[in-house]
Amino acid sequence: MAQTPLSPMIDPNTVASSTGGPIRSPKTAELVAGTLRRMVVDGQLKEGDFLPNEAELMAHFGVSRPTLREAVRVLESERLVEVRRGSRTGARVRVPGPEIVARPVGLLLELSGATISDVMTAWSGIAPLAARLLAESGNTEAFDELDTLLAEHVPSGYESGRMAETTGDFHRRMVELSGNATLTIITGMLNEITVRHTAFAMRENRPMSKSDYDILMRSYKRLMTLIRSGNGAGAEAHWCKHIDIANSLLFKGVENVKVRDVMR
Repeated sequence: MAQTPLSPMIDPNTVASSTGGPIRSPKTAELVAGTLRRMVVDGQLKEGDFLPNEAELMAHFGVSRPTLREAVRVLESERLVEVRRGSRTGARVRVPGPEIVARPVGLLLELSGATISDVMTAWSGIAPLAARLLAESGNTEAFDELDTLLAEHVPSGYESGRMAETTGDFHRRMVELSGNATLTIITGMLNEITVRHTAFAMRENRPMSKSDYDILMRSYKRLMTLIRSGNGAGAEAHWCKHIDIANSLLFKGVENVKVRDVMR
């Protein structure tokens, strides 16, 4: 098994204070964890790579076994590595996606008393911007993927009663394909919540009729026409109007339902 060349350990003198006050000298385990973390961020360690064995890491960093294991536990708590107890292969790199923060974010929204209206207002600011970015910088491969979702995946949701899930997949993928990493992460954090809210509204407030479905699909196809033509402003304006209308129809009367009541 090929080994990744290890970086020199972070110099504690380069670790800045985040408060402007006296700088606390980081523990050796934190320095080792920071060095390995930086290697993941820089791509020197990739998804699925195994860390070198304990003996090599101890020798490279000049640390004891307890210190090294503490450093690995730090990375494990951050979900950057996976450690299988009893395995001889050591810790394996697991690059996290948005799902790593989705559940804590959902809990924070529940604890804050956030409502459906709060979440959907946030979503209405994200999706139209993503539509603009996709129109301005997307490529044919991305457009074809979204068209396939509209032709196959979304209709399967109507047939199975899972429209909230399949339209949610389309919305999420559109943002991902926009190329903006920050919007993608925020969408990943909110995706489960918005899907559950939509499913709740369809079940409790406005079941989707064939007429609703046809209107929805025409709106999606209009969006794709604008995106393919490179009309960023038009795509953004259309999607903003689409979301406003959808929210007014789906969530009328349930806007003040709490996130915690939907996420149970």
